[in-house]
Amino acid sequence: MTTLENRPNSALIVIDVQNEVVDETWNRDDVVGTIAGLVDKAREADTPVVWVQHSDDYLTIDSDGWQIAAPLSPADGEAKVRKLYRSSFEATDLEQVLADAGIGHLIVTGAETNNCVRHTIHSALERGYNVTLVSDAHTAWHGSWPGGSQDGAAIIDEQNRSFENYQLPGRSVTTSVAADVTFN
Repeated sequence: MTTLENRPNSALIVIDVQNEVVDETWNRDDVVGTIAGLVDKAREADTPVVWVQHSDDYLTIDSDGWQIAAPLSPADGEAKVRKLYRSSFEATDLEQVLADAGIGHLIVTGAETNNCVRHTIHSALERGYNVTLVSDAHTAWHGSWPGGSQDGAAIIDEQNRSFENYQLPGRSVTTSVAADVTFN
């Protein structure tokens, strides 16, 4: 597998922190606040912030639900990637955005933990990226429906444990709490 050692830079990736996506997620306000703090730290360090927004038949582009959730707001010049699939790489320009900036390390935050966050991390690994999953800056839907339920906290915990020090030849995923994340 080709690794991206010739790309020394990092980027903060904010996946699908959109009104409708995070509306009923576990610990929504704390997670969005943590992501906002990371965005501020990344900007102070001149680390690129990449905003990913999902759309589908139920989440239409430019609708209120599709918008980035407050208090988050992309700054002028920050990359915005629109996607249709769970992986932020699939049928998007994300890989080109990262290549153009010499980025080989992704610091991942966002929603939904068990869908778009997980699929993006796996896709990043397959492409040779190193990844840091910010363990307190991702979230999942939390609730029930007739005949079932989903515990957002348990999903987040499982993903954090699954990705903790996950190694593949020449690349890895680590986890870190937001307070310990540093930007280059």
